Amino acid sequence: MRVLTSLPEAAREAFRARVSGDPSGAPDWVRDIALVGTGPGWFEPDGVVWRVHGDLSTLVGGVAALLGQAAHPLALAGVQRHSAYREDPWKRLAGTARWLVVSTFGSEELAERESARVRGMHETVRGRVRGRPYSASDPVLLRWVHLAFTDAFLAAQQAVGRDLTARFGRGWPDVYVREWARSAERLGTTDLPASAAELAEALAAYRPQLAPVPDSMRAFVTAPPGLGTAERVFYRGLAGAAAHLVSPALAGCAGVPGRGRGGTTQVAVARAQLRGLRLALGDHSPSEEAARWRLGLGPAPAWTRETAA
Repeated sequence: MRVLTSLPEAAREAFRARVSGDPSGAPDWVRDIALVGTGPGWFEPDGVVWRVHGDLSTLVGGVAALLGQAAHPLALAGVQRHSAYREDPWKRLAGTARWLVVSTFGSEELAERESARVRGMHETVRGRVRGRPYSASDPVLLRWVHLAFTDAFLAAQQAVGRDLTARFGRGWPDVYVREWARSAERLGTTDLPASAAELAEALAAYRPQLAPVPDSMRAFVTAPPGLGTAERVFYRGLAGAAAHLVSPALAGCAGVPGRGRGGTTQVAVARAQLRGLRLALGDHSPSEEAARWRLGLGPAPAWTRETAA
């Protein structure tokens, strides 16, 4: 741990650049979180959604979400046919990260603008697979993506993230499910669960529509190309835990053990990895730092000084 606390700033910046898709680690959409609007956004500052999405457990949750979402053939077709994820997986990751953090930490004005941008992108994602039509704007398909995402991020927070019970009480998972639903509603879906129990039931109801995830897709998600040696080792630890956090309703199709099927060692490894990374990176991501500055809750991000200069 002592080594990680003295991690060179260049290494920290490299990690943030990788995740954000911008060499500076603070692309324009992160800076907009600080500069667009003046008040709180869709979610309470330092509330449950902030704490879940500001935790490094999202790195594990993201892998688990992709494994689960790919079990729906129509959702999988949309990704395979309308994105360059194989040619540039990190650009795809940055695009997902943008929606997540802007919706979470941005002002209401910025979050609404971001949801409009995503709705516009969804309009172009449509087609047919094995005779079945699909559209990224379909409320039913949007609901599926949201459910699998929410379940994965909640499971990751509970397994490898900071314990939120002392701060928010035992009912915080229900609060997260209920509050994060607002983001999906703004994209055009409805009939969303308001508790962790309802979330599990909603996912299970999709079973007749699911199909096995292709081996090539599962291999890609668990071991994406373009990683350096150290990155491969680190990512392997995250993916190992993610495979044991996928909902039991989806795990069979995803080709992974899922929750409740062992994985104690893999989860412990990922938890230790994230604890060390947290020491290296600090308590707040650049996106949260930007939001805290906008709200008068924290100091100005480093990039504001660069801009002034």
